Amino acid sequence: MQVPLQVTYHDMERSDALDARIRDKAAKLEAFHPHVTSCRVVVEERHRHHHQGKQFTVSIDVRVPGHELVVNRDHHEDVYVAVRDAFDAAGRKLEDLVRLQRGEIKAHELPQRGRVVRIYREEGYGFIETGDGRELYFGRDNVVEPSFEQLVAGTRVQFIEELAGEGRQAKRVSVGKHG
Repeated sequence: MQVPLQVTYHDMERSDALDARIRDKAAKLEAFHPHVTSCRVVVEERHRHHHQGKQFTVSIDVRVPGHELVVNRDHHEDVYVAVRDAFDAAGRKLEDLVRLQRGEIKAHELPQRGRVVRIYREEGYGFIETGDGRELYFGRDNVVEPSFEQLVAGTRVQFIEELAGEGRQAKRVSVGKHG
């Protein structure tokens, strides 16, 4: 880490044993991402209720180049369990970030909205007008719901635009939410 680990305690006494556990867990984060630049941990005792006992919250702020990952774990009765769970969640977030950066996780495209402008039932295809006025081809096999046969000109649809062999096309066409 470029910046030394920072551990803060709120509404509770500092503990050498807990400090050692946090330092050990923070050092292991570098195994998930090779360029952890800083890590801040806040451990807080919360909600001192006679019936519920002690409750602990652990917040972790991990920074790597270009990203800040924040994890919060609330309401654990055992501070060591809260620390473990928070660091486990931080490790999963770092693993996900590394997979995304390597291209192992595809970013999901958001559906676009448009309306069917022409449909050729016998031939099994049609065209959708996009929000910016372009027309995209779609085939019978690209309609998810309702069936291709139930679509008519004017039907509002959502779809994913993809590049196909013949150019840009509408895929996964459905009468989704249009709110």
